[in-house]
Amino acid sequence: MSQDKVAKPQSRAIGIIGMIAFFVGMIISLVGGIWFRDNAGISLALVVMGIIVGFFNITAKEAMLFLVAAIALVVVGSGSFSALNHIFDGFGTALNGIVGYIATFMVPAAIINAIRVMWKLAQPGD
Repeated sequence: MSQDKVAKPQSRAIGIIGMIAFFVGMIISLVGGIWFRDNAGISLALVVMGIIVGFFNITAKEAMLFLVAAIALVVVGSGSFSALNHIFDGFGTALNGIVGYIATFMVPAAIINAIRVMWKLAQPGD
């Protein structure tokens, strides 16, 4: 049996694990941001999910685009929606919680991929 046939099921399984971690992290961010803001257990779970996503989900082609998106998310995640509390009581707070948790989820993945990109750039090339 060739190496390609062995590597494909493992690669597919890793991709599925990364995809599940991404969706679970997004659901936890949504639910936690609405009902359980400032919860250390949720933050820890999101960091773990972000590490899994960072290692298993982002390919070399996606790394730069992912890093730009993560930077935008972290910048926006700084309490930008508070003015919406005047429209619906607590709506801005809930959005801030959701975006804050998504940022908590994405930061570990961004760090992992930033290190990968820096490592790649530091390699001698053509």
